[in-house]
Amino acid sequence: MTVDLVVVGGGQAAFSLVAKLRSLGDSRSITILTAENVAPYQRPPLSKKYLLGEMEFDRLQMRPDAWYGEQAIDLRLSTFVEEINLAARSVRIQDGSCLNYNKLVLATGAAPRRLPAAIGGDLENVFVMRDKRDADQLAAAFQPGARALVIGGGYIGLEAAAVARHKGLEVTLIEMADRILKRVASSQTADAMRAIHESHGVAIRESTGLRRLIGEGGKLVGAELADGTVIDLDLAIVGIGVTANTELAQAAGLTVTDGIVVDSMTRTSDPDVHAIGDCASLPWQNTMIRLESVQNAVDQAEALAAILAGSDKAYEPKPWFWSDQYDVKLQIAGLNVGFDETFVRQGVRPGSQSIWYFRENRFVAVDAINDAKAYVTGKKLLDSNMPLNRSILEDPTRDLKELLA
Repeated sequence: MTVDLVVVGGGQAAFSLVAKLRSLGDSRSITILTAENVAPYQRPPLSKKYLLGEMEFDRLQMRPDAWYGEQAIDLRLSTFVEEINLAARSVRIQDGSCLNYNKLVLATGAAPRRLPAAIGGDLENVFVMRDKRDADQLAAAFQPGARALVIGGGYIGLEAAAVARHKGLEVTLIEMADRILKRVASSQTADAMRAIHESHGVAIRESTGLRRLIGEGGKLVGAELADGTVIDLDLAIVGIGVTANTELAQAAGLTVTDGIVVDSMTRTSDPDVHAIGDCASLPWQNTMIRLESVQNAVDQAEALAAILAGSDKAYEPKPWFWSDQYDVKLQIAGLNVGFDETFVRQGVRPGSQSIWYFRENRFVAVDAINDAKAYVTGKKLLDSNMPLNRSILEDPTRDLKELLA
C-alpha cells in the first residue's frame, strides 16, 4: 500500500499541515504517525492553564477525534517510526510493517534536554515539561508548600517557576550564566522579568550551577549547587532547552545540522521529504535558523500545504513569540540575533514597557512587556520592512502609531 502523504509527528505542525490541505480541497490520502496516545493538541496551555487546573484537556485538542475520520485522515496513535528508507520511499514502524509514501513530511518536533543520570537526572520527582504526560506528572507533584528547584533561567524555566509559585510552592531558580535570559534577551528584559519573579517570591540565583541532585531510595531529596550549598527539595524542574528530534532523518541519510536542513520550499536533501516545525533548520536572512514557536509551526506547515497543492511561493519566516508569566504577557516580534543596541520605552499602563533591538542602526526585534501596542507596531514594521523613525520612538510624548504613518 502506498499513501500519498505520510506525516511523522502529531504536534502543531503536523495538524496545521493536514488541516490546511483539506481546507484547500486537497483530497490526497494522508496518514499521520504519532508516538503520542492522544490526537494533536495545543502545547502552550499545558504548562499554564492546564497545569493550573484552569482548562480541561479536551479544550486543548485541535479537533475532536471524529474529525480525522470525517476528513479521511488516517491518524495512528502510539505509533513509533523506527526507520526511513529513502530509496524504497517507505517508513518502518515498530510492529515491523512498512508504509510506502509518495511524499513524506517530518514534523518530529524537539525533546527537552535532561540532566545526566550521573548527577541525579533519573531520580524520581525530577521533571521536564513538554507534553501531556509531563504536565500530568507535574500536576500531581505541585502541592502547596513543596520545595521546588527550577534549573535554567530561560523562558521554559521562568514559566515553570511562575506556575509553581501560583500553586503555592517554594521556588528557587538557578541559572549558570550571569543573568537569566542570557541567550535570548537583553539585560533590560532580564531585569524586568527578574523583578517580577522576585516580587512573587521566587529566589533567583544567577551565576549558580548545579553540581548534583541528591537522592534517597531513588527519590529526589535535595541538590548540591556548584558553590557547595546544599538545599532540601521535594521536586526539580529541568528547563535547559530542547534538542531537535533528528535521529530518524540522520539515520536515513538526510542532511542534518542543528535540525533537519530544509530549503525555502521546506524540502530536505531528498526532494520527496519535507520537514517542518521545531525539527527543521530553515533559511532566514542568509543564515540557517531553527524556530521553536507555535507561530512558525503553523505558518511553515500552511506554506507547505500550499506548496503540495501546487503553489511555488517560498516560505518566508516572520518570527514572533510570546510568554505568559503571572499576569505578565511578554510578546516578542523579530529575532534579536547580533543586536548591538537597545532602547527602552515605557508604556502607557503602569509597569508596561518595551525593549527595542537594533543591529547596525537597523530595527530587528522588540520585547513588549504588557505593552500590546508596542508589540503590534514592531511586528508591523518588521513584516512590512518599513524603516523605524527613532526620533518618534525615543520621544515619550509621541504615539507609537506614528511609526506606521
